Amino acid sequence: MASVAITWLGHAAFQLEWAGKVVLIDPFITGNPKSPLRSPSEVQRADVVCVSHEHGDHGFEDAVEICRRTGAVFVSFFDLAQRAAERGVRIVGGNVGGTVPVVEGIRVSFTLAFHAVPVVGFVVHLDGLNIYHAGDTCLFSDMRLIGEKFPLDVALLHIGGYFTMDPADAAKAVELLRPRVVIPMHYGTFPPIEQDPQEFVRLVGERAQVVVLQPGQRYEYVR
Repeated sequence: MASVAITWLGHAAFQLEWAGKVVLIDPFITGNPKSPLRSPSEVQRADVVCVSHEHGDHGFEDAVEICRRTGAVFVSFFDLAQRAAERGVRIVGGNVGGTVPVVEGIRVSFTLAFHAVPVVGFVVHLDGLNIYHAGDTCLFSDMRLIGEKFPLDVALLHIGGYFTMDPADAAKAVELLRPRVVIPMHYGTFPPIEQDPQEFVRLVGERAQVVVLQPGQRYEYVR
């Protein structure tokens, strides 16, 4: 039996807890009105911090602060990782198509994502569990290949629209990716991306189990 505890930190920020290790993804805390944390200084433990791109609502600055204080490894595409290294943190940089070992038992694969700036998605491999975070992206047909290459346990998908997928496009992404469980994200933080997650639940139907979290709420996935 394998399990991972997933906590939504609001917007696109997540904490994964697995085998005594902590992985943060896009830890937008400072300025995030939905974050259950008031400051990145409240993050007591981190081993890996993944950042999909440099937009302020995905936590590059907070990630650097967390990595410097905790000793966590900063993971992103090579160019952004180099910028973090210049700030004095340990890094692992990769690029789309690559899979990198980060710490014992944890590897990260970089996937396509499409946005206004360089961006990647991530598949975080936790010794057999595959957790997909879409970065910031529109719907694209090659999501089917991501699901074929990495049978996904959990997918973390945007539903906010305006800047990323909306509920209808995210439901189509579920059809392509074929995860066991999907958790909606990147909605409700600011007025342009207000959405009803229950509409996403309705559109997904029987394709996957949809887990709707409140910021700060934790879900334990067990396989």
